[in-house]
Amino acid sequence: MVWADAIGQAIAYIESHIADELSVGEIAKQVNLSPFYFQKGFSLLCGLTVMEYIRKRRLALAGSELVSSDAKVLDVALKYGCLLYTSDAADDRISVD
Repeated sequence: MVWADAIGQAIAYIESHIADELSVGEIAKQVNLSPFYFQKGFSLLCGLTVMEYIRKRRLALAGSELVSSDAKVLDVALKYGCLLYTSDAADDRISVD
C-alpha cells in the first residue's frame, strides 16, 4: 500500500468515526500499519500529528454545527468531546490555590 493511500484511508476512517473515541492504535490497525510508522507517515504527509488532526477536525465541526443550528454549546461540546481540550493557561485560570 502506498503511504498516500494509507493516510487517505485513515482520514476516511477518522471522518466516519469523528464523534467516537479514537486512538492511534485503532486507526493504524484499520490501514494495517504499526502505530509507530503510521504516526510518522501521517505527520510527514499531513504536517500534524494524528491527534492534532482529530482535535482540529472536531473543533471545526463543532463550530460549524453551532453556527448552522440552534444546538446548545454544551450539547455540541459533549457530542464532539471538545470539553477534553484545555490549555495550560485555561487550567491556571480555573485552579484555585
